Amino acid sequence: MTALREPGIGLVGFDADDTLWRSQDFFDQAQLEFEHILGRYVDLDDSRARQRLYAVEKGNIALFGYGVKGMSLSMIEAAIDITGARIDAADIGRILRLAKDMLQHPVELLPGIREAVEAIAARYEVVLITKGDLFHQEAKVRESGLAALFPRIEIVSEKDPPTYAKVLEEFDLPAQRFLMIGNSLRSDVAPVLELGGWAVHMPYHVTWEHEMEADLGEHAGRMREVAGPDYLVAAVDEIAAAAGLAAA
Repeated sequence: MTALREPGIGLVGFDADDTLWRSQDFFDQAQLEFEHILGRYVDLDDSRARQRLYAVEKGNIALFGYGVKGMSLSMIEAAIDITGARIDAADIGRILRLAKDMLQHPVELLPGIREAVEAIAARYEVVLITKGDLFHQEAKVRESGLAALFPRIEIVSEKDPPTYAKVLEEFDLPAQRFLMIGNSLRSDVAPVLELGGWAVHMPYHVTWEHEMEADLGEHAGRMREVAGPDYLVAAVDEIAAAAGLAAA
């Protein structure tokens, strides 16, 4: 248990994908390769291949969840639909290979993130909260070399207000003393603000469009946005001071 620097913040949460390490880059590259495969069968613009794949992915979230495995199943479903079932087995195999390559890709930490996590963990209690496929997320956490910095790691199927509320209940902490750091407005910022917590938004240079669908409304004042890991410590300290004043 770490000593708290400010009474206003009792716990700092970190997202993982595209906050601690690269992720969306590999999904985007896989999508380009998927479109290359489909281009052998259809005109990509006329068929609206990209939009139709996103619609299939979004519709399947409730069944498959997030992550590479859900994406690959959605790619196969979309490929069959878009090509009118003309796609051959060899190309289905290529789509599966894309998924396997992504699952085996080495973890690449964002520059400066280790130092930022270490500095924040020295001041505040921290927790890692990430969503996606359990096996893949466990592997990435293990390979990242950051696991020892987090006394607790939560891998969840969705990051919404009920999920965060459950985590905070287990910490016996009110939302007003919780701060979440992440790249996704939908998953890391909006649900925490809705509960009454605080957030630091650290945008990644590419983001899946689903994760940008969020309305912060009147809660935006409890969010800070930073350009990268080098600014995280200052942003967390600023919010801790504001949270302390709000609690006074």
